[in-house]
Amino acid sequence: MISIQSSINELDRACQVREGLLDCYLGAIKNYANYAVDFDVEATTLHRKYLRALAEEVSTGDTGIVLESRSTLRSLLRDYRDKGAQYLAGLHDELAGAARALEEILDSLSQSDGDHETNLRQAVRRLREIASAPDAGIIGQQLGAAAASIEQSVEQLRQQHQVTISQFQIEIRMLHKRIDSLESAVSIDNLTQLFNRAEMEKRIRTAVPGEYCLLLITVRGLRRAETRFGPPIAEELAGAFTKRLRNSLPPLAVIARWSTEEIVVILHANKHEAVVSGRWITDHLSGPYACLSGGKAVRPALQLNVGVVDTVPAETAQDVLDRIGVFLTGS
Repeated sequence: MISIQSSINELDRACQVREGLLDCYLGAIKNYANYAVDFDVEATTLHRKYLRALAEEVSTGDTGIVLESRSTLRSLLRDYRDKGAQYLAGLHDELAGAARALEEILDSLSQSDGDHETNLRQAVRRLREIASAPDAGIIGQQLGAAAASIEQSVEQLRQQHQVTISQFQIEIRMLHKRIDSLESAVSIDNLTQLFNRAEMEKRIRTAVPGEYCLLLITVRGLRRAETRFGPPIAEELAGAFTKRLRNSLPPLAVIARWSTEEIVVILHANKHEAVVSGRWITDHLSGPYACLSGGKAVRPALQLNVGVVDTVPAETAQDVLDRIGVFLTGS
């Protein structure tokens, strides 16, 4: 009897802990929705809608729904972060354009200021010469007064011009500071950008054979994801894979998207190191990826095949490119 009562008490405590944890989890989801940064009305409204719908599903307490909600929540937060990064990148471009325009205006003002002031002062000097001529008479006096008035106006314009230029310089400095802060905010996106095939071929032609290896990666599943879930999911899947790939390689590795499902990497390492890296990528980057479709998590999968090309000093860049073609065509 004592044993049964003890078990019941333990079960009650476990239920209370579970209810408390579920309540905290629900509170976190709702707080994510309530305190989402309002950078875009449509994106923020949709983000909050999806989070609140997720909270309603989790509130049922169903174990399967709660476990599945983890990937859905992660996908929702990642998607909103990416949209925020895109928004910041747009602001960065706008500010950079404004800064360039201000600098062009400032250059134009600086150049025109010198030309106009020189011409006006030369004209005033000629007027003074005419006014000071012995036979100028009353007209000379009037010309002298006009020259003095023009010279005074020129000086006032010059001072106003300098004030305007100073204001522009302050604006440009402020814009550059905001641009620098935005660049640091969106720098994580720069890590996911890949070169295209033409740029990679150019880099291979200028590289020295024997000083690097190539990782040749075929990524099966991107086209299938596009057919099954649509282009947005395929793009998100490609982006998620690219980020993982970048984080799996040394910072100096050069990565290019050779084609839709083919990646080429220049790796400054020996063959053994490249093979080890290729095996790790195959083992850890293959499999399902959590993506977001209509506020729900979907799990398209990728299958990777990684090959290594060990370049040698005796071969040419064209030889290396031919070997890439042989591997990717046959894989």
